Amino acid sequence: MSSSFFSHVPQAAPDPILGVSLAYKADTNPNKVDLGVGAYRTEDGKPYVLTSVKKAEQRILEQGHNKEYLPIDGLAEFKTFTTQLLFGDTLKGNESRLAVTQSISGTGALRIGAEFIRRFLPAGTTVYISKPTWSNHFNVFREARVPTAEYRYFDKNTNGLDFAGLTADIENAPNRSVILLHLCAHNPTGVDPTNDQWKIIGEIVKRKEHLAFLDSAYQGYATGDLSQDAYAARHFMTLGLEFFVAQSYSKNFGLYGERIGAFTAVCANESVATKALSQMKLDIRAMYSNPPVHGARIIATVAADPALTQEWIVELKGMANRIIEMRQELMKALKTRGTPLPNGQAGEWTHIVNQIGMFSFTGLTA
Repeated sequence: MSSSFFSHVPQAAPDPILGVSLAYKADTNPNKVDLGVGAYRTEDGKPYVLTSVKKAEQRILEQGHNKEYLPIDGLAEFKTFTTQLLFGDTLKGNESRLAVTQSISGTGALRIGAEFIRRFLPAGTTVYISKPTWSNHFNVFREARVPTAEYRYFDKNTNGLDFAGLTADIENAPNRSVILLHLCAHNPTGVDPTNDQWKIIGEIVKRKEHLAFLDSAYQGYATGDLSQDAYAARHFMTLGLEFFVAQSYSKNFGLYGERIGAFTAVCANESVATKALSQMKLDIRAMYSNPPVHGARIIATVAADPALTQEWIVELKGMANRIIEMRQELMKALKTRGTPLPNGQAGEWTHIVNQIGMFSFTGLTA
């Protein structure tokens, strides 16, 4: 046989996040702890399936749903729920402005948005991404051939938000750039803007005619309050902006393996939204035809029953509270051991509890 078509293909480096998990599995130390993948674990370090999800799945089985294809843009009941969850009361009167499609979790939603940017925004339009960010953000836009740049975000001196750097960088970005923003529970720093800071960000985005692209992977996980965690999306809606949102239900429903999410384009009017959705469906048809049904049915089943919805909210708040308690325990342990803050920083490790969500930049040195 002649030489391989693929002999020139180089070996790719392992994913920086998933590579940590592989190293964890290979390690024989009985005291090991996996600090890589952002997935909730119980006190025993085990994956957790929500009781509300189990009840929903039982109902789905009892109702005898078939396995037919979904429409290209997904399950209608799920789409209704996902926009209500995200926008709350600000949705009223704006429904016709939305182009919404179910996606293959948050990553798939980001890719739908990236393809739309590549096809319909001027060539060379740059997506500005926080420094640091979830590493896969750069992969998604690179594979879609969309240029990226970084804006300042984390202040190592305070282990908090570099708000002056953030606002200066999005102010200095060319008008009509795309600004990728974490809706809440910033990954990987755990540092979020305050509501007042979101107002300033929104004002700059509006004045510079930027397109905000909100990544919502942790609604409900940051504070345990679904409304508070969605503040930026709701505020941007009240400003009358056009913007994108990528939603994931891996964390707040524990549906990691079901790959359920949504992509929403908030458009200027109904006519634009209708055309935008038609183009999004063309991209989805070419990439994976239509989305999987099971995760969408679980969420729609929970949403259809107020008692089951309330049970989910209680479970979600319980998970968020446990993460908050873990932060408090970490801070207490660092202080008890007299662990010095790096570089002579002031404070008593309080940034650990001021940060939020599943991730923390501790400030510990190597």
